[in-house]
Amino acid sequence: MKIAKKIKDKLAEYENVSVKLSRESDQTLSLTQRTNMANAWGADYLISVHINAGGGTGFESYIYNGSYSSKAETDRKRGIIHDEIMKQIAGVRDRGKKQANFHMVRESKMAAMLTENLFIDNANDAKLLTQDAFLDKIAQGHVNGLVKVFGLKKKAEPKPAPKPAPKPAPKDDGKLYRVQVGAFKERENAERLAEELKKKGYPAFITQ
Repeated sequence: MKIAKKIKDKLAEYENVSVKLSRESDQTLSLTQRTNMANAWGADYLISVHINAGGGTGFESYIYNGSYSSKAETDRKRGIIHDEIMKQIAGVRDRGKKQANFHMVRESKMAAMLTENLFIDNANDAKLLTQDAFLDKIAQGHVNGLVKVFGLKKKAEPKPAPKPAPKPAPKDDGKLYRVQVGAFKERENAERLAEELKKKGYPAFITQ
C-alpha cells in the first residue's frame, strides 16, 4: 500500500491526472470489488501493485495472457513501465515481463498490468522493502513509466507575487514649513498655549 500511495502522491504533480486507489487503509476488498471499482470509474489504466512471495527474488510484471484486440498495445505500455521501474532499482533481479490469467488484469476493461515488487519471504528483498528510500524508487519508476506512456506534463510552479518597488526617500531640500496654531491679543493667552504645545512635544515660540 505504501508504494501505491507514493505513486499517487507523485502523480499529483502532473497536469490532468486523477488517481484512485482501491483502498487507502487496511480494509479488505475482494478482487472483484477492486476491478468493479476501476471499471465503474472509467479509468484509462490500471496498475495492480503487489509484493511477491513463494521463494525467489526480484521484480516482475504481468499482463493478461488471453487473446484480446488491445494486447499488443497493453504489452507496449507494460514494457515501458517495467523498464522504467528497473532503471530505478538497479541491482535488483529483473524476473521479466510475463503473462498470466490473474483476475486484476483479466477483468479490467482498460489496459492493465500487475507489478510484483520483490519477495517478502526473501531476507534481502524484505530488508529493502523496509527502506522508505527504496520504496520511493519503486514508486518513481512506476510514475516515470506512466509519464512516458501518456505524455504527462508537470504542473507549472506557481509564480511568486512581485515585490513592490521601494518608494524613493523624500529629498531634503532644506526648506522648513511653519504652522501657526493661534493668534491672540493678550500675550498671556499665547504663552499659555505655547506651554501646552511644549508639554505635548511640539516646539513652540511666540512672535509678535
